Amino acid sequence: QVQLVESGGGLVQAGGSLRLSCQASRIIFRIIAMGWYRQAPGKQRELIAAITGGGITNYTDSVKGRFTISRDNAKNTVDLQMNSLKPEDTAVYYCNTRSGAYRWGQGIQVTVSS
Repeated sequence: QVQLVESGGGLVQAGGSLRLSCQASRIIFRIIAMGWYRQAPGKQRELIAAITGGGITNYTDSVKGRFTISRDNAKNTVDLQMNSLKPEDTAVYYCNTRSGAYRWGQGIQVTVSS
């Protein structure tokens, strides 16, 4: 199966920034839309940012204006730049296709302290 490896998480103070990276294997078609998801304790995993193969992006209202998703199709990577972080951003972050078609990776913990 396609493997997805997230990196770049950690602990930051509110207002700080983090950049997450996702390395995907076995993604053949550059057209596939990718996304970043997050799951807070006791909550369902939600798609928070997506990017088409052509670079068109979409965000949930909770992160719009603060997070930026980008991709490098040559490297099969998808990044998430997170600025102005809030405690409510604390979650495990995952990458996948926009439809969640691939096997979920381990995810990466992001913790924002107040």
